[in-house]
Amino acid sequence: MQTYDLIGLDMDGTLLNSQKTISPVTLDAINRAAAAGKTVILSTGRGISELTQFGEQLSSIHYYVCESGALIYDAWEKQILHAETLPPTIVEQLMEIAVPEDTMLYLMSNGYSYANRRDLAQLAHFQMDIYQEMMNTMVNQKEDLVSYYQETCCPVEKLNMFSASPEIRERLFSQVQKLPVATAYAEETSLEISPSGVTKASGLIWLCQYLQIPLERTIIAGDADNDADVLRIAGLSVAMDNALPHIKELCDIITADNDHDGCAQVIDTYLLGGE
Repeated sequence: MQTYDLIGLDMDGTLLNSQKTISPVTLDAINRAAAAGKTVILSTGRGISELTQFGEQLSSIHYYVCESGALIYDAWEKQILHAETLPPTIVEQLMEIAVPEDTMLYLMSNGYSYANRRDLAQLAHFQMDIYQEMMNTMVNQKEDLVSYYQETCCPVEKLNMFSASPEIRERLFSQVQKLPVATAYAEETSLEISPSGVTKASGLIWLCQYLQIPLERTIIAGDADNDADVLRIAGLSVAMDNALPHIKELCDIITADNDHDGCAQVIDTYLLGGE
């Protein structure tokens, strides 16, 4: 059996179950992998602030590939190792595209999240109510996010548009795709926008070079469109059983779903099983 040194776990729909928690079985597998000298990383669209609530549970995880590859974070040293940002002119164009639509702007800067207070009060309208508790405590709330950006010109690694419907997302995508950015669908109606060329794959490549781990000795587990690029380059690509059908098709194996410890199965069978 091929020996692997690193496993990267997506968060939502993969490591997290339907209740947005991590099961004891999966946590135990992660801790055993780390104790065995394996590198377990997060490969997520979330920013640093959105991962804070899991910091204690995931204390054995040293590195995060955050914001769909735009930010690489050393969780032990609490240090950003690498970041890619959207050009300010592009951020302004994206805001101009989003504002006329029934959509919630959500930007990430230095790993922290920002959104309008009024939008956060109606997350169900944007099909994001499952994240209500997290966003209430982890998101920097602004009265006018566009004005805040114009005043501060803060660096933006990633910008999300949470739409009220799939039809609105399609309209937004038709305009956004004309710009030099990377895009990915997420959740039911969300559009994730990153700097051109930046994906979870580019983040994994950067981290593997930093850690001197060959890509062929990596495992990646995911479930959604923003996992596609990184699954294509991993040594072993793993789809959760709850993954989108086309994600399953491109993966080497399919594990149990996120409510039945699929990540733990992969760790035990492929990361630790080859020892």
